Amino acid sequence: MADMASNLCNDLFDGSALSKPKSHVRLIVGLGNPGPQYDRTRHNVGFMVLDALAERLGVSIGRKAFNALTGDGMLGDVKLILLKPQQYMNRSGHAVATAAGFYKLTGQDVMVALDDLALPVGQLRIRAKGSAGGHKGLKDIIARLRTDTFARLRVGIGDSGRLDAADYVLSRFGDEEQAAVRQAVEKSVEAILCWAQHDVETAMNRYNSRGAEAPDGTEQK
Repeated sequence: MADMASNLCNDLFDGSALSKPKSHVRLIVGLGNPGPQYDRTRHNVGFMVLDALAERLGVSIGRKAFNALTGDGMLGDVKLILLKPQQYMNRSGHAVATAAGFYKLTGQDVMVALDDLALPVGQLRIRAKGSAGGHKGLKDIIARLRTDTFARLRVGIGDSGRLDAADYVLSRFGDEEQAAVRQAVEKSVEAILCWAQHDVETAMNRYNSRGAEAPDGTEQK
């Protein structure tokens, strides 16, 4: 399965124009809250992306380490560490920083998949760096890593409208949203694989909506 994923990524681009990653280890984090009561809620879409990625790679995310559930697989010559923090969302940074320290990774070796209230359901936005934008999990990761220079893949969960945002993010997607969510999760997996094998600029150019990102990863107004 890992070879299939690698071939998919290579088929999307002309390899002569791409750079190899600086590290042969990449840490991919999905954000969510632990426990069956939060399973497949909007706030746990990062977990959904990691589960789909694990399935694509043919690996299991079941090993307990770093206050997280982890698994690993290979994409060509790149080792992928999949990590689902098992503390609540606002303490996600502990697991991420511990794993990054163990593998001696820099922020450029880290990708975080998370939910975003500001994006329509199913829309993706990849950034190379930036603020937490109000997301408590991302805020804790920035604080623990002591840098905001790491890739993040935001998956749109839709605006809460008149609903309380705290209640909304813990709700589940409606029937009419399921197709968009499935498509977004599949697209997220492809984007992460391309980031892992190449770089964040390649993933941004391929998977962000036109005009959504500047080349340095900052949001265009």
